[in-house]
Amino acid sequence: MASRIKILSDNLASKIAAGEVVQRPESVVKELLENSIDANAASIELIVKQAGKSLIQVCDDGTGMTEEEAVLCIHKHATSKISSMEDLESIKTLGFRGEALSSIASVCQLEIRTETRDNEIGSLLKVESENEIITEKISTQKGTCIAVKNIFYNIPARRKFLKSDTTELKHIIDTFNRIALAHPEITFKFYNSDNLIFDYTNGTLEERIEQIFADNMMDALIPVIQRTDYLTLKGYIGKPSIFKKSKGEQFLFLNKRFVINKNINHAVFTAFENILEKGDYPFFILFLTLDPKKVDVNIHPSKLEVKFDDEKDIYNFVLSVVRKSIGSHDLVPTMSFENETPQGEKLSFNPFSSVKQNDFSDRPSFRNREQRERTAVSDEDIDLVFSSLTKNILQSPPAGEAGSSLSSSSSLSSGDGYETNERKFDKQIEHSASTEIETSFLIQLHNKYILSQIKSGLMIIDQHVAHERILYEKVLSRLDANMPFIQQLLFPIKIQFDLASYGILKELDSMIGKLGFKLKYLPKNYVMIEGVPEDIKNGSEEKLLREFILEYVNNQTEKRLEEKDNIAKSYSCKAAIKAGDKLSEKEMRLLIDQLFATSMPYVCPHGRPIVIKISLEEFDRRFGRT
Repeated sequence: MASRIKILSDNLASKIAAGEVVQRPESVVKELLENSIDANAASIELIVKQAGKSLIQVCDDGTGMTEEEAVLCIHKHATSKISSMEDLESIKTLGFRGEALSSIASVCQLEIRTETRDNEIGSLLKVESENEIITEKISTQKGTCIAVKNIFYNIPARRKFLKSDTTELKHIIDTFNRIALAHPEITFKFYNSDNLIFDYTNGTLEERIEQIFADNMMDALIPVIQRTDYLTLKGYIGKPSIFKKSKGEQFLFLNKRFVINKNINHAVFTAFENILEKGDYPFFILFLTLDPKKVDVNIHPSKLEVKFDDEKDIYNFVLSVVRKSIGSHDLVPTMSFENETPQGEKLSFNPFSSVKQNDFSDRPSFRNREQRERTAVSDEDIDLVFSSLTKNILQSPPAGEAGSSLSSSSSLSSGDGYETNERKFDKQIEHSASTEIETSFLIQLHNKYILSQIKSGLMIIDQHVAHERILYEKVLSRLDANMPFIQQLLFPIKIQFDLASYGILKELDSMIGKLGFKLKYLPKNYVMIEGVPEDIKNGSEEKLLREFILEYVNNQTEKRLEEKDNIAKSYSCKAAIKAGDKLSEKEMRLLIDQLFATSMPYVCPHGRPIVIKISLEEFDRRFGRT
């Protein structure tokens, strides 16, 4: 009986292998552009027709090839990039597999024009099929020009599965822009059917970003930079004003190669988690520079996937650096109310401006920063705030009397706590010699919001989320320091939990012990509370512990938070003062003081805004002063 196992012909095997390299016209564009960059080109030109289906042409002014090299380059596993195992383990070029041109030649018609910088005559090489190669001497420009015609002409089944011209062109543009973004030192031109659609002159990364995205794009970005002996991370992350509801504007480059790595992306997303709303995706352009020996890019022919030797360390490094960059910028939204605002338009926040690290100069009684750009808020929104405020001022008894829905304080005196804290903050932030302490009033609106005068106008603080931010950072510090602050109960509290909650408490006992809880586990799912954190009010111990467990389980199920972060968020959410809690003047001042001592005073741990500002300019316009 004849054997059922046969060795495929070289022709068939090459077409199968080519399918991994040449998946669509975009794949050809990527390989050709990368070859031009590896050839040290200073200028690269891309021409496509019919979304690359009929023609893809890439011309460069790189080193070029001799006729012999041009013939060799279309053979399988022919490359100038590596020659030994040592080279493979430390790849410094974009290409290295020696498969691209061979695969392209097996499924497309290929033409190569090339001339080295030292020769006076160039070479033309035409590949109609693998067995038909035509060469001749020609006069051409220095560098290499490769034309790929009729993609998948000899594999009709593959050609049939290509998408519409619009879709295929979009993929080509995305790849073109990624490569151009990684190499701002190179001039790039892109022609679509003889129409010049992109013309990127060489320059800095910042200039290339504005060429690709928008003229004022840098205003919406936060710089990221951190260098170590092991690796470097630099680039830019987007401010919340340019967050989108869809993916696609996340750019990660490893040694100037665009890569996709879920873990690194997750690190960046985690750094943004306190700012991102549900469904939002951040913008970032990040460049990782790492010893090539510490990473494997030879995972797939597309070379998009990479594997790091120390993935966990790199994850933590990226997370830390991005968090640091976010924390060094002011994320407070500014409210405005333009008369021309369409009816029904809700609050919208302005683009976020960068400030010096830990600059909280526009906090109550501190120096104002530059005036921000304004965005629109409807008159209805403002009327809602100020009608309530006016009504309560007129109807409420003097501060301190029973029944008042407002708590107000007089101007700050030199004996108040702010002067001390001014001196404390002088050590952390920069102030000019002209900085002066201004007086400030505080009003608690409906036992929910704190209104305070600042030099630029009015600041409104949500008391619950402000306290939540304070507790969140305090808890993280306790968990890291392993130094619990336990308030021993005079009369221990015995409560019964369901089996699941009881099990979770026992599982988390060491962690919540660091918070300040001292629990004793009894039979039949009973728990004796013998000590609690100092933040807890008397009488709320049982309720808080039950709510903490429910919140922890909910976060674990829906948000899949890391354990320490989950504990901190769950506890801070349930232990924080609530909307409806009346605060004294001292309590309000202490709350504001502690808030602006945190690393991120403008956003709560769950991403909600803590502070909103209304500028004095807006008040003046509202009252007809401008």
